[in-house]
Amino acid sequence: MTQTLNRRSGGRSARRIARSNPLADTMRPVRPGMSGGTYSPLSDAAMQRIHEAVLDALEHIGLADAPPSGIAYMTKAGAILGDDGRLRFPRALIEDTIARARRDVTLFGRDPRHDMDLSGNRVHYGTAGAAVHVVDVEGRAYRESTVQDLFDAARIADQLDNIHFLQRPMVCRDIVDNREMDLNTVYACCSGTTKHVGTSFTEPSFVEDAIKMLHIMAGGEDKWRERPFVSNSNCFVVPPMKFATESCLVMEECIKHGMPVLLLSAGQAGATAPAPIAGAIVQATAECLAGLVYVHSIDPTHTAIFGTWPFVSDLRTGAMSGGSGEQALLTAGCAQMHRFYDLPGGAAAGIADAKLPDMQAGWEQATSNVMAGLSGLNMVYEAAGMHASLLGFCLESLILGDDLIGQALRCVRGIEVTEDTVSLEVIRKTCIEGPGHYLGSEQTLSLMQTEYLYPALGDRTSPKEWEEIGKPDLLKKATAKKERILAEPSQARFDASVDANIRQAFAIHLPA
Repeated sequence: MTQTLNRRSGGRSARRIARSNPLADTMRPVRPGMSGGTYSPLSDAAMQRIHEAVLDALEHIGLADAPPSGIAYMTKAGAILGDDGRLRFPRALIEDTIARARRDVTLFGRDPRHDMDLSGNRVHYGTAGAAVHVVDVEGRAYRESTVQDLFDAARIADQLDNIHFLQRPMVCRDIVDNREMDLNTVYACCSGTTKHVGTSFTEPSFVEDAIKMLHIMAGGEDKWRERPFVSNSNCFVVPPMKFATESCLVMEECIKHGMPVLLLSAGQAGATAPAPIAGAIVQATAECLAGLVYVHSIDPTHTAIFGTWPFVSDLRTGAMSGGSGEQALLTAGCAQMHRFYDLPGGAAAGIADAKLPDMQAGWEQATSNVMAGLSGLNMVYEAAGMHASLLGFCLESLILGDDLIGQALRCVRGIEVTEDTVSLEVIRKTCIEGPGHYLGSEQTLSLMQTEYLYPALGDRTSPKEWEEIGKPDLLKKATAKKERILAEPSQARFDASVDANIRQAFAIHLPA
């Protein structure tokens, strides 16, 4: 009996030690790129009807205001310029574009372990946006965002397992010159994280300088072109159905320099897009397909992400309502159309209309993030940290979002049904031969880490335990974690000689 007890005790001890060690990535209960697609708000007939409406819109309505260079590219590819100045796209041109589009898209991180395979229904969550304020949680106030705030957000995102990429979430309001702002945005993001970065450019002439900076970071143009770790988030359209001339010229520059492009259509249902959810999906899909023709007419092999980002209005006021159930449905419907075309795509979720990380923010961020993941959206943008309908970004909320997205990813992973997981033999032994419960069973202990996900900050103690440990506050825990991360040097910082070369060539506002 003593030997048996010791053996059992030793086994438990070994299991405790094993549980205290980090899991291999392939064993983690959630991880980047898990496949979603189990949620489909649109029927097959509805998707086909949307597709037919998209083709009709492109063939008969078309898009206005393309720059002369864009008109030249797209008419050479088969688009038709009307007397009214609108480019129209024959059905055959759209169908050929869809058929030829790349499906083997990978967005690279500066560190290869952060590469993102966008094939199929693989799901990745990250930040995005152009917030002009930072949320001060302790003061319950908003202040203008700075380049230091952006750098801090990048450093925090770099340390969060469930934030898979960093698209610039804030504007550097303390840098007045737009060229310097764009360059410092790239520097702040890339020096804060080795995950994939997304950024925007104010003017086409700013792209070349940013590319020079990225060549220095990458170690040369050849290395940059081999693994471009920054993409351009490009609002190439002004809904409804007009090209954005300056952004289109930026896109042309980015394509020339090998930078992946997110084709971003961001109409607002009831304002710059039709009020019905289906109509907003039709317009966004049509605009992005026109954008895909544009990209392919320049370089058919270029990496382009299908960025249907329609937003929702609160029709009582006309204000944006990013945290609504309608927004969650709209994003999921767009994701399903990406699946319909088998195109790598992204859309917005996780936006809170709430001004602070409170209960309202929790339900708003969770609803759309879970639905986006279940629908198989490749890139879930604005998934964490974004408040006040995209006007404010909160570092504490970014940290809390890591926990929230972890639970969303566990929903994406779904339920594995195998001979082992149906557990018939385990049930038999427990009920007939065993103790009548599963608490100490080998199966339970073996699945503690691989089948179940535990929140890093979320509290699951009983009221009695919670009182005994000092009634910890969730926001204070998030603030403490923020301060711990920011107290350490950035793990993504550049080699000293590389950083010196960048600072010699460009006016970098962050201190060395």
